[in-house]
Amino acid sequence: MSVPTVPQLVAEHSGAHAAAPARARVTVRAIVLGALLIPLNVYWVMMVEGIWHSGHPSVMALPWGAVFNLVILLLVNVLLRRFAPRHAFTQAELITIYTMVAIAVMLAGHDTLQLGVPNMSYGWWFATEANHWEQLFHEYLPRFLTVSDEAVLKPYYSGDSTLYTRQHLMAWVGPALWWVGIVLAVGVVMVGLNVIMRRQWTENERLGYPIVQLPLAMTAEGGSRAFYASRMLWLGIAIAAAIDLSNGLHHFWPAWFSFDVRHDSPKHFIDTRPWDKPWSAMGRIDFPLYPFCIALGFLIPLDLCFSMWFFFIVRKLMQVWAVALPIRMMPGLPYFGEQSFGAWFALGVYGLWVARRHLARLGRRLWRGALDDTTAEGDPMSYRAAVGAMGLGLVFLLWVTMKAGMSLPATLLLYGFGFLIHLTVTRVRAELGPPAHEMAGNMNAVTLGTIFAGTKGLGARSLTIFPLFWWFTGRGYRTTPMPVQLEGFKMAEVSGAEPQRLAVGMALALGLGALFTYWSAIHLTYQYGTTPLVGHNGGQWSELASWLNYPKDPSWQRMLFIGLGGAATVGMMWMRMNFLWWPLHPAGYALGALFGTDYFWSCLLIAWLIKWAILRWGGHKTHRNFMPMVYGVILGEYFVGAFWSALSVILKERIYDFSPG
Repeated sequence: MSVPTVPQLVAEHSGAHAAAPARARVTVRAIVLGALLIPLNVYWVMMVEGIWHSGHPSVMALPWGAVFNLVILLLVNVLLRRFAPRHAFTQAELITIYTMVAIAVMLAGHDTLQLGVPNMSYGWWFATEANHWEQLFHEYLPRFLTVSDEAVLKPYYSGDSTLYTRQHLMAWVGPALWWVGIVLAVGVVMVGLNVIMRRQWTENERLGYPIVQLPLAMTAEGGSRAFYASRMLWLGIAIAAAIDLSNGLHHFWPAWFSFDVRHDSPKHFIDTRPWDKPWSAMGRIDFPLYPFCIALGFLIPLDLCFSMWFFFIVRKLMQVWAVALPIRMMPGLPYFGEQSFGAWFALGVYGLWVARRHLARLGRRLWRGALDDTTAEGDPMSYRAAVGAMGLGLVFLLWVTMKAGMSLPATLLLYGFGFLIHLTVTRVRAELGPPAHEMAGNMNAVTLGTIFAGTKGLGARSLTIFPLFWWFTGRGYRTTPMPVQLEGFKMAEVSGAEPQRLAVGMALALGLGALFTYWSAIHLTYQYGTTPLVGHNGGQWSELASWLNYPKDPSWQRMLFIGLGGAATVGMMWMRMNFLWWPLHPAGYALGALFGTDYFWSCLLIAWLIKWAILRWGGHKTHRNFMPMVYGVILGEYFVGAFWSALSVILKERIYDFSPG
């Protein structure tokens, strides 16, 4: 069961018209306000995620930190409409601010620059006589991208110090500005890819864009009375807000009643480890009950909702099967990371195959020099400008990476695989809108290279550069800014916002987001010392040392399971295209093959059961009438949960963490 299109949902739940509106102006004040909000939001993300490893405003596909900003602006708009109606924010302005903040939040996120900033110094500081890092790879670490001065790093890792001395600032400013330039170049290439693919995904394939439903409905007409007059909306807000309000008060007064909904709750899990083999292989099975995750499950197609929790169970059973096998020919069974590699690669190739006519047409026009220099409706720039921007960004990235010491083949692997993964995630988000899309199984360019070429094939110098780009292709991919860019263009299309000015806001958000992320991460680490921001980044360096000490050959076993994962995905695609009754979506397999669904799988099970029952016995009309309550649950929990998180930064103590991460 597919979700309704974005224009249909906006028309049904906000009173707006489904037809594309006249082009609305994105004002300078909107871009300036978005820019002013970026430092506050980046600092907030870095404090709760990086320093405390809590809250995680960035890791959900619908970032609750950005939605919280949107709610505050809508409350301000109520006052402006009452006392200064000429100065009230339009939907185009609100969408612009939301998109800028969301891009900056993603850059500062748990799977992006929180992995990049610590790696500027980690390889230097944690070198000891025991691990021999100095002898293994220090000669390959590029000085212009890293910080090695022990006098600068000692107070950095010890804490209770400050960034604001001449010595500290001079050591960090050069490498940080290089990385800001690299991040900006990556963002420009992503914008170019989105421009190239936007018309194919939006107009030819008519993807549903589930994630933008709520921001569009919230901001229609600058805050439509039709949307906010719904009793079902306020019922959902009241239920979710009461849960988070009670849980926040429980932090201050432990005798106060609380609702335990977290995935790491001591109450909601089954621990199979004490069981007899092979059942003990399933480990701990959590049963999270996040209300907003249940609500997000209503925004995605029914088959994906089913597939994500179904393949979670399949993965647990595969762990049992691997232990039950009498012969241990493959110690890494069942190779979940490799299966996911194959699945995501197949999804990416499938997306390009579907777009082959669109891309071939653009390629022929590019070859003939006939690309239009005009901007189509909804595009932020012409195809010629998009190709030019991508070309400049890629040339800079290739140059700076090879300047750092990476070979050309390794550089092509880094960016080729990296951009393919980000492009595939962006398309999956546009089509299906899963609540999150974590791939925490070493699914990255360097792992793929070592599987097919071995560590000697890549070389010690190139291997040493890969950890520095862990933020681009390393782990997770939940906080990639590329889907946010595409969703911003989609919201501009529906709301009528000028896409060209929105693109200017995006570029500013990329630059400011990167700049303030590096500042806040370094500033806070000098204050707090070794924190989760630093501690979560050591694995890739230890793995690098292991590869250099004990070189690995190409692995046929891992190649086999990459192929099996891809074949299984292609098989499910074929079944979906030929049999309407086929219930499994290949994206559910790609997401469920790793561990990114563990913290919300049971929420999707509940959402699927309720949504299936509503559609089965109530029909589409009942489902549409129920959607305002779904929006209300998300809004209620996002607002109150974000309030506790923001208050924790002000009070400098952890309060209630309502969101998984």
